[in-house]
Amino acid sequence: MPVYTYRGVNRAGATVVGERSATNKTEAATMLKREQINVSKLSEKGKEFNIPTFGTGVDSKELAIFTRQFSVMIDAGLPLVQCLEILAGQQENKIFQKILNGVRASIEGGATLSASMKQYEKVFDALYYNMVEAGETGGILDTILQRLSSYIEKNVKLKRAVKSAMIYPTAVIGIAVMVITLLLWKVVPIFTTLFNGLGVDLPLPTRIVIGMSKFVGSIYGFFILVFVVGVAVALKLWYGTPQGRYALDHVLLRLPMVGILLRKIAVARFTRTLGTLISSGVPILEGLDITARTSGNAVIERAITQTRKAVEAGRSLVDPLKETDVFPGMVTQMIGVGEQTGAMDAMLQKIADFYEDEVDAAVKDLLTALEPMMILFLGIVVGGIVVSMYLPLFSLIGKLAGK
Repeated sequence: MPVYTYRGVNRAGATVVGERSATNKTEAATMLKREQINVSKLSEKGKEFNIPTFGTGVDSKELAIFTRQFSVMIDAGLPLVQCLEILAGQQENKIFQKILNGVRASIEGGATLSASMKQYEKVFDALYYNMVEAGETGGILDTILQRLSSYIEKNVKLKRAVKSAMIYPTAVIGIAVMVITLLLWKVVPIFTTLFNGLGVDLPLPTRIVIGMSKFVGSIYGFFILVFVVGVAVALKLWYGTPQGRYALDHVLLRLPMVGILLRKIAVARFTRTLGTLISSGVPILEGLDITARTSGNAVIERAITQTRKAVEAGRSLVDPLKETDVFPGMVTQMIGVGEQTGAMDAMLQKIADFYEDEVDAAVKDLLTALEPMMILFLGIVVGGIVVSMYLPLFSLIGKLAGK
């Protein structure tokens, strides 16, 4: 029987490591879940070092379409295996097709749908297979799949809003860097040669630009480029650690304009995820655990984890959320109303709808504010370089005209 090594956090919040014997990875994960160990790493002993894979090969849009089609087929009364066979046959994404065939084969072997999907956690995350498990247990799999598809579609919309906010400034800054580098590297040296031949006195702005040009064209410019790339790689590696991720996420949430947008995105994701889980019959503690792991922000994740511990100790949900000082007052007040009225899931969905609209508005405001700032930046930097190169020519023309 294979032996699996694991690393995770136990009920008390302490990090634990160890080994478990199981027939497969799913069984090992189930055993640890029963022991209330939140697993962060699980691999077969002797096969811990696998070739890394980048991405899942299945995007959220494909998953949403699959889930919607799957729910319609289940609602029509088709057997699980037949549904998966049809959907796999229609799937253009070969990676997703292989995964669906693997899920179908696992079900034919006697496993449940949720357990079969859990084997492919990079595609069907904790939220997905836990909701499927709740649907299987309650006999409402078609309804759960409909809720899942709606959730994924809204999540795709949210990601699209974030990308649209990032594309414009990233493109402008990238183009600006390329234009400035090209001017300093290729154009300015031509003017420098011209000025040396004419023997004119150079004003201070021109001398500064020529100095920058020499620096960019020298070996030091290459070292600076290597240094910048090295810093970027180091930050990425640091972000991969718990301490680095928390520190950088904390800084991002404190940034003007961008921090407000990220906080609204985090609130929308938290309320949408938790509301979907609760309405699907997932217990509140498990729902908070899943929501924390899928929050996408280390600060929000820690706040939700602290809230979960408080709820597990017998407290209500709203007071620990207030104490974290992460969620806006309106959110905690509405959650408190939801707790008192017994309509927590509906209230969370309303908050999510509100904050998703807020995200759309915040993205538009951010783009509106960034556009003139970017134009001003380009005008000052690029225009400053061009004008500084023409200043000696204006001086020379003035001297010639005076003769």
